[in-house]
Amino acid sequence: MAVRGRHTKVLPSQLNKVCPERGDGPTTHPREMSDFEVVPNLQQSSSSVAKGQRKAHFPSGSNEKENLISWIPENIRKKECTYFVESSQTSDSGRVVCECGYLREQHLEDAAKPPLFLGKEWDPNRHIQEMPTDAFGDIHFTGLGQKTGKYVRVSSDTPPRVIYHLMTQHWGLDAPNLLISVTGGAKNFIMKPRLKNIFRQGLVKVAQTTGAWIITGGSHAGVMKQVGEAVRDFVLSCSYKEGDVVTIGIATWGTVYNRESLICPMGGFPAEYVLDEENQGSLSCLDSNHSHFILVDDGTHGRYGVEIPLRTRLEKFISKQTKVKGGVAIKIPIVCVVLEGGPGTLDTIYNAITNGTPCVIVEGSGRVADVIAQVAGLPVSEITIALIRKKLSVLFHDTYEQFTEGRVVEWTKKIQDIVRSRQLLTIFREGKYGQQDVDVAILQALFKASRNQDHFGRENWDHQLKLAVAWNRVDIARSEIFTDDYEWKPTDLHSVMAAALISNKPEFVKLFVEQGVRLKEFVTWDTLVYLYDNMAPSCLFHSKLQKVLLEEKEHTASSKMPRIQLHHVSQVLRELLGRSTQPLYPKPKHTERPRLSIPVPHIKLNVQGSSLRSLYKRTSGRVTFTIDPVRDLLIWAVVQSRKELAEIIWAQSQDCMAAALACSKILKELAKEEEDTDTTDEMLALAEQYEHKAIGVFTECYRKDEERAQKLLVRVSEAWGKTTCLQLALEAKNMNFVSHGGVQAFLTKVWWGKMCVDNGLWRVIVCMLFFPLLYTSFIAFREKKMQPMGCLTRFRAFFTAPVVIFHMNILSYFTFLLLFAYVLMVDFQPSPSWWEYLIYFWLFSLVCEEIRQLLHDPDGLGALKMASLYFKDFWNKLDVGAIVVFIVGLTCRLIPSTLYPGRIILSLAFIIFCLRLMHIFTVSKTLGPKIIIVKRMMKDVFFFLFLLAVWVVSFGVAKQAILIHNEERVEWLFRGVVYHSYLTIFGQIPSYIDGVNFNIDQCSPNGTDPYKPKCPETNEDNKEPIFPEWLTVILLCLYLLFTNILLLNLLIAMFN
Repeated sequence: MAVRGRHTKVLPSQLNKVCPERGDGPTTHPREMSDFEVVPNLQQSSSSVAKGQRKAHFPSGSNEKENLISWIPENIRKKECTYFVESSQTSDSGRVVCECGYLREQHLEDAAKPPLFLGKEWDPNRHIQEMPTDAFGDIHFTGLGQKTGKYVRVSSDTPPRVIYHLMTQHWGLDAPNLLISVTGGAKNFIMKPRLKNIFRQGLVKVAQTTGAWIITGGSHAGVMKQVGEAVRDFVLSCSYKEGDVVTIGIATWGTVYNRESLICPMGGFPAEYVLDEENQGSLSCLDSNHSHFILVDDGTHGRYGVEIPLRTRLEKFISKQTKVKGGVAIKIPIVCVVLEGGPGTLDTIYNAITNGTPCVIVEGSGRVADVIAQVAGLPVSEITIALIRKKLSVLFHDTYEQFTEGRVVEWTKKIQDIVRSRQLLTIFREGKYGQQDVDVAILQALFKASRNQDHFGRENWDHQLKLAVAWNRVDIARSEIFTDDYEWKPTDLHSVMAAALISNKPEFVKLFVEQGVRLKEFVTWDTLVYLYDNMAPSCLFHSKLQKVLLEEKEHTASSKMPRIQLHHVSQVLRELLGRSTQPLYPKPKHTERPRLSIPVPHIKLNVQGSSLRSLYKRTSGRVTFTIDPVRDLLIWAVVQSRKELAEIIWAQSQDCMAAALACSKILKELAKEEEDTDTTDEMLALAEQYEHKAIGVFTECYRKDEERAQKLLVRVSEAWGKTTCLQLALEAKNMNFVSHGGVQAFLTKVWWGKMCVDNGLWRVIVCMLFFPLLYTSFIAFREKKMQPMGCLTRFRAFFTAPVVIFHMNILSYFTFLLLFAYVLMVDFQPSPSWWEYLIYFWLFSLVCEEIRQLLHDPDGLGALKMASLYFKDFWNKLDVGAIVVFIVGLTCRLIPSTLYPGRIILSLAFIIFCLRLMHIFTVSKTLGPKIIIVKRMMKDVFFFLFLLAVWVVSFGVAKQAILIHNEERVEWLFRGVVYHSYLTIFGQIPSYIDGVNFNIDQCSPNGTDPYKPKCPETNEDNKEPIFPEWLTVILLCLYLLFTNILLLNLLIAMFN
C-alpha cells in the first residue's frame, strides 16, 4: 500500500526531503466554496509569517512562483479524514485501515480519538473536512529526461471556476478553442497497429492545429497511456515544443502511486516523481507524457472514479466559456472521443449524449466502443436485448458472466438512447475517412452536432464558419461549409475576412477571395482604420504610429492620445517610401465620415477590445471606399512582414510591378530600424523576393512588347503617391531591377536624349567644341523630322541631352580646377586679378546650386526635413566643406596681413574640390565601381589605422625614451615618437638607431639648436653612443615585422 503524505509524526523526514521548508504556518480553518463565488485575482496569505517562509523557499525574483504559492493555499483545498473508524477490510499488507482507506498513522494526530465524534459511525460528510492543499507545483518525472509538468491536489468539491482560473491565469494556458475529452478503458488494451497510428496522429493533429485541450484520466494505463504516447511521438517527430499540445490528466489523488513525493506545503518546484509500474499494485502511476495534472481528493484511499463528477463539472464549465480567437468569439465546443472501455465508459457516453456533447466512437478499439459502433447504423427498434447480449458475449468474453439479466436490459436501454441521438454520434471506422483522418472525424462530429442544436439556417452556417476560422482549419471549411447546401453572399464573409486578416490566416483569406469577396467592397476607410488599430504591438510599424500619435498629442496639448487615422498611417508611409511619393491618404477635413453599410447580423466578433460587428451595420450614410483597396491591404500586410498574406494580396494587384517595388522599399526601410536581428533578416529576404517579383513581371512585359514595357517604368502611378516604378526602384536601391537589360536599355535612351544611342562619345565631344557640325550628318537623331539641316530643334535636342549636359559639366568643372590651380601657383597677387574674380563668380554659381538643392521642397517636407535629407548624402557634405574652407581662405586672402595663410587655406580647398571629381566619375562603367570600392575600403582603413597607431606609438615612445634623455621640445618630441616611426615603415630608418652611422654633427647635444634633433645618450669623453644597440635593433626588427608584414598584408587581405 502506498504511504499517504500527511502532517503526522511519521512523515517529517520525508517531507523535508521533498521540501526544504515545511512551512508550518498558522492553522487555517476549512471553508466551503461555491461555483458562484468570485475567485480573487491573488488573495493574500493568512499571515506575514507564511509570506516570509514562502519567499524564502525560492530565489528572489521568482514572482510567478511566489504568487502561485500565495494563491493556491488560499483558494484550493484538499480533504482529510478527521475521525479514525476501523474498517472490516485490511490493507494489502494485512494492516488495519480506517473506513476512508488510510492507516491510523496516516491520519492527523487527533483523528484517532476526537471527543466530538467518539462512539459514532463513520460518515464522510461529517468526518472528512477541507483544509489548504499541500501538493502543487512542477512535477518532474525522474529518469525520463526533461519531462516536467504542472500538478495540483484539489478537493472533489472545488468549484470549476477556481480550477479554470488556476489553469489560465497561473499556469499560463491559453483558453482552448476546443475541448477533447478522451475516455475509455482504464486498463491496458490491444489495438491494431494501423488503427493505433491513425488514432494517435489524428488526435494530436486536431489538438495542435485547433489549439485544443485534451483531457484524460492522467494515469499511465489504458486510453490515457495511448494519448500520452501520441503526444510523445508528436513531440519527438516535430519541431514544436511539448507545450503546444496541452494534455490535462484528471486523476483521483487516492489512487496515485508514489503520491507522497508530490506533497510539499510550500510547493514542489520541482517535485521528483518516480514512475514505478512494477510495484504500484492496485494503484496507478501518473503518465509522464501529460503536461498538467489535476489530482482530485475526496479524503479516501484506493477508490477509483472519484474524479468523474469534478471532471464532468469542469468540462461543462469550460464549454460555457467564450473564447475570442482570430477575431471570432465562440463558445468553447467540447467533443468526447471514446476508445474501448467498460461499464463506466458507457455511463460517460450516455451522460455526454444526454448533455448534448457530440461523441466520436473509434470502432476496432474493443469492448463498449465496438458494441456501440456495430449497432449505431441500425434502427432503434432492431437494437434488442438479444442483440446486445450477443455482442457482449463476443466483446466481453472474459467478464460476460458478471452481466445479469437486469444489467443487460439496462445496457440495452442506454445504447438505444445513445443511438437515438444520431446527430451527436459519429463512428470512426478505419478506411472510411482515410488514413490519419481522425481529426476530420472529430471536427465533422462537432459540425454535425451544431447543425441540430442552438443554431438554425443562416445562423448555423455562420456558427460553423466561426468554428473553422477559430480552429484555422481551412480544409474543413472547404469540405463542410462552402458546399452546394448553402449559397454564401460575398457580404456575409466580410466580418470573418477581417478576422482572418488580423489573426494572419492567409489560407482563409485566399478561400474568401475565391468565394467572391470583392476587396473593393470590403476595404473601406473604416475597415482600414480598424485593421491598423489592431496591429500587433510588437510590430515596428505600430511603434512608429504611436510616435506619430504622441507627437500630435504634444502638438495639440491634448490630454488624451488621439486615435489612429489614415493620415497618421500616411505620414509613416511617406517616411518609408521616400520623398518622391505623395501622401497616400490625405488628411480629412473635420467632418464626420459615414459609417459602413454592410450588414452582418449574426456574427459576434471582437478583437482586442474593438468590435468588428460595429463596423458592419446599417446606416443611412454612404460607404467611404479607398482608391486602391488591394494596395491598402498589401501595405497593411507588408509592414507586419506577413509573407503569405501579402503574397495572396499582391497577386490581386493591378499595378503589380509598382506594388512589388514599393513593398521592397518599405521593408528595407523598416529593416534599418528593426532591432531584432532575425526579424531584420526576414524583412530583407522578403524585400529581395518582391524585387525578384518586379523583375519577373517586367521581364514578361518586356518579352512581349519592349516599348510598352519601358513606358511602364516612367508611368506615374496614382495609387503609389504619383511616383514611377523607376523612382521606386532607385529609392529602394534595387540594383538587380535597375541592372535588368530592359531597364538599362531604357536608361540608355534617356541618357542620349533624342539622339541615337549608337553615336560615338567622341562625336558628342567634337560637336560640343564645334557645334556647327550638328547641322551635318555627323550626329544621328532618332526622330526623322530632325534630320533636315537648319532645324533649330537639332540644336536644342543636342544641348538638352543628359549625356551632353553631363560632359559639359565635366568640362566646366575641369576648367574651374585648372583656373583655380593656375591662380594658386602662378597668378596669386596681393590684389585679385580678373582670373581670380572669375573663380569667385564660378564658386558663387556652385553655392547657388547647393542652396537650390537644400531649399527645393516640392513635396512640402519642411526645412528641417530637407536639411536632414540633404546632409545624409556624403557628397553634399563634401561640397559644403569645400565651400566653407574656400570662404574662410578667401576672407583671409582679402586681408593683407593674412595673405599667406589665406593662400594655404585656399590650397586645402583645392584638394577638397579635386576629391569632388570622384562623384562625377561614379557614372563611368570602368571608374564607377572602383570609386565605390575605394569608398567602402575607407571604412576598413580606419580600423587598420587604429591597429597601426598602437604599434607606431608604442615603438616611438620606447625608442625615444631609450635613445634621448629629456627632450622638452614638443615639435621634436612628436617627430621622434610619431613621424620618424611612421617613416620607418617605408624604409627611412634613423641613422643613429644602431650607433654605426652616428654623427655628432647631425644633432644638438643639449637640444638648443631648433633645426636639429637632440643627440642620443653618448659618452662624455669620446662622444660615442652608450645606449643598448642590441635592444634598439631587436625592437626595430619586431616593429617592422608586425607593421610591414602582418598589418600591411592584413590590409591587403581585407581589400581582396
